This record gives sequence, C-alpha cells and structure tokens, in this order.
Amino acid sequence: MGDIKRFNNHSALAKYAGLVWNQYQSGEYEADETSRMRTGNKYLRYYLIQAADKVRRYDSEYAAFYQKKHDEALKHKHKRALVLTARKLVRLVFTLLTTNQLYTPPERRG
Repeated sequence: MGDIKRFNNHSALAKYAGLVWNQYQSGEYEADETSRMRTGNKYLRYYLIQAADKVRRYDSEYAAFYQKKHDEALKHKHKRALVLTARKLVRLVFTLLTTNQLYTPPERRG
C-alpha cells in the first residue's frame, strides 16, 4: 500500500484495492445488480477481505453491518456482504493511518 498520504481519501484507497463496483446507468435507470471492478491490487484486496471476515466475527458493529448487507443482497450474499464489510474496514484503516492512532475496540457489554 505504501504511504497513506498517496491517497486523497478512503475511496481512493478502496479503488486501489479493487473494492469498487461498476455503475450501469442511463438517464433515470440505475442497475441494482452490478459487478465488482476487476482492477486494483489483488493482494491488498485479498488481505482486506480476509481481515474483514475476522473482524466481523469479533466486533458486533461489523457483524451487524455484514448481516444487514447479507440480507440486502440478491445474489452472492456472502461474497457481496464480505466485500462491503471490507470496504467499511478500509474507511477505518484509512482514518487510523492518517491520524496515526491505534485501534481501540468498543467495550463489550456483558
């Protein structure tokens, strides 16, 4: 990934990792089911998706987000929800790296 300052925002980092979708639209029409773009750093994408899968298992916020996206998807529910969760993780990683902070997980309620 290199220096985080190369990227203007989290969207640029997500695009570099290949966690973006094609858009099909014409006038008022916008397609509901679109494919993920096949560009970007495949190794970074792989590791971000693997990390998102682990994070969703231990963090309730990410688990709820994953479940919401899983329920919304029409096809490829697990894959789509996992990639969207990785996209959410990119926002966190970008923020932590630009502010030079450590991640502190939310406290568990018991």
